[in-house]
Amino acid sequence: MLEVKDLEVAYGDVRALWGVSIHVEAGTVVAIVGANGAGKTTLMRAISGLLKPKRGEILLSGASLLNRAPEEIAGMGIAHVPEGRGLFRQMTVLENLELGAFQPKARARMKQSLEKAYALFPRLKERAGQKAGSLSGGEQQMLAIARATMSEPSLLILDEPSIGLSPLVVQQMFKLIEELHRQGVTILLVEQNIHQALKIADHAFVLKTGEIAMQGTGAELIADPEVQKAYMGVLEL
Repeated sequence: MLEVKDLEVAYGDVRALWGVSIHVEAGTVVAIVGANGAGKTTLMRAISGLLKPKRGEILLSGASLLNRAPEEIAGMGIAHVPEGRGLFRQMTVLENLELGAFQPKARARMKQSLEKAYALFPRLKERAGQKAGSLSGGEQQMLAIARATMSEPSLLILDEPSIGLSPLVVQQMFKLIEELHRQGVTILLVEQNIHQALKIADHAFVLKTGEIAMQGTGAELIADPEVQKAYMGVLEL
């Protein structure tokens, strides 16, 4: 579904990604893991059109995403839940969800999409009239993900969905991500919580200082001594 080839991205003269190549098969969960500053968020922003690469290729079902505006990429089927959630805090839960269906195709199916979102996130239905800014951190993350599903994406990008959440809410969040996967959503997941990410990932890539250092199945990387050593204290074994 998604193929990134030899991608290089820079901020001015500072190179953030060096020849990064990843692939995401339809119907899978793929995790991008690594330490702070490894380039994970930069990679996601390049895929969704928020950053322009210096070189390389990004293909979605064979179609190039380069030189396309973020809204055009969204219309092609990519929904990006950024780190920090990006909610409209003064708008209600329902209004935020409705904005997720801004594309014409999604707008025509808004009622069905809203019912599916409420079925997966029943707490949001209870709080439909509340302002997004009044929700707890976990509820805000649920809203951000639910809003993204309103566009019925072919690929859902989740950037650090567990950041700032309590351990109990983190567990709940990953169960919801697994449920989305069971419903057929293809997911590209960026996470510092490496243990949780690798547990649910069909395939994973370890990003280190802008380069892919390792890749394999989630189970392979959890068991790899190098991963265990590099992320001791981050990886719960």
